[in-house]
Amino acid sequence: MTTSVGPEADCPPEQRRWTWEHQVRPRWLLVGDVGFEGSYEDDVPLALCAEIEGLFVDLPPRPRERFTLVGCTPDGALADLLDRLPAEALGTERAWLGDISLMAPPPPPNTPPSWWGEGLGDVVVLAQRPSITMPGGVDIDLDGFVYVYDRTDAVVRPGDVKEFVLLGRGEVTYGACRDVTGVFREQAPPLVPKVRLLGCRPETPLLTALGAVGQSTKAALRRRRIRAEVYMAAADGSVGRVIGAAVCGTVDAGEPSRLGAGLLDVTVDSDPQEPLPLGILGILEHWYTGRPAEKNLWAGYDRELRHHWAGVALAHHSDAADRPAGTTYDLDGRFVTDIEGFYCAIGEAINGPGGYFGWNLDALDDCLAGRFGARAPFRLVWHDSAVARERLVAGYDRRRLGPAITLEYLLDMLAEHHVGIDLR
Repeated sequence: MTTSVGPEADCPPEQRRWTWEHQVRPRWLLVGDVGFEGSYEDDVPLALCAEIEGLFVDLPPRPRERFTLVGCTPDGALADLLDRLPAEALGTERAWLGDISLMAPPPPPNTPPSWWGEGLGDVVVLAQRPSITMPGGVDIDLDGFVYVYDRTDAVVRPGDVKEFVLLGRGEVTYGACRDVTGVFREQAPPLVPKVRLLGCRPETPLLTALGAVGQSTKAALRRRRIRAEVYMAAADGSVGRVIGAAVCGTVDAGEPSRLGAGLLDVTVDSDPQEPLPLGILGILEHWYTGRPAEKNLWAGYDRELRHHWAGVALAHHSDAADRPAGTTYDLDGRFVTDIEGFYCAIGEAINGPGGYFGWNLDALDDCLAGRFGARAPFRLVWHDSAVARERLVAGYDRRRLGPAITLEYLLDMLAEHHVGIDLR
């Protein structure tokens, strides 16, 4: 079986040192549960393995989606756009609307909403035509994106909503419609149908699941269910969680692995979920022998991978005492060409190469409250700030599906937390 050494045999998996006797190095530890019903234990070691095939995959960009507002009475900016644009301008950037919230009509006073609504982002008006279901109304075709955490997510239609209220940002009215198509859908099938654990040394729970393969009873199917978070195993046998990496599904097969005697290749029929980008593997290599030794290793990555760089930094962040209030930190601004670059740069300004100090606005706010390496008030010397002044500007952020975070916004946020800024 998999062995662990140091501190305590029953301590959390991330506090152990994991070893095995094979020449191929273990890269991943799976921690979670097998055969769960309703709830599960999230800290049970399931297996060490050399590779995981299907967990890191580069997908095509998420395709734009098409919606129709049926029986619509437009108002506000939506009505203005339809009134002033000729038909040939629809479907172009001139017909860009931004974001729309689909809401239920306001409930009676002191009554909670029956449905919290859905959001559409980066919306463009494609066409309009008289409605055949509501005289005097129009049907409006749009494209954009439904706000979902994972592109495979279901979007459930509310059963008791007979009319949809349309709101722009700031709850500005855009009108109402009788129905909307293209938004509500069942969960999509898995984007990567199978995940394979290659060179795998299962622990007892996973061996039990493998023992149920080929049995057709409901109990056997339940015993084959797996839900596990994935940890990266470093050179010294320590492990760190890979945020967002999970193996969830049904164990389908196990066979001897070519990677070593006694190891198995285990196939899991995956539940619907998006894999992580392949580039994360390169990021994780920077932590394989410890923290990165130099700053700005993230600078060559695109926005998506810069975001994941900060996520890896978060997963490897260890609690340490804040440096005293009044300390000065130097932020290298040469590569702050986007908001993700800012999070990487301020993490390294505060906590050194590979350091973490937030990876979104809420997380930055938490870090500025203390316990993440710096105690306010402190001073931040922002070198080469002209890069951010040119790039962190007002507009619409198509990656985040929302207004862009500007340099001025960040400076105001830092000032509110008593951070003195020296722009250079």
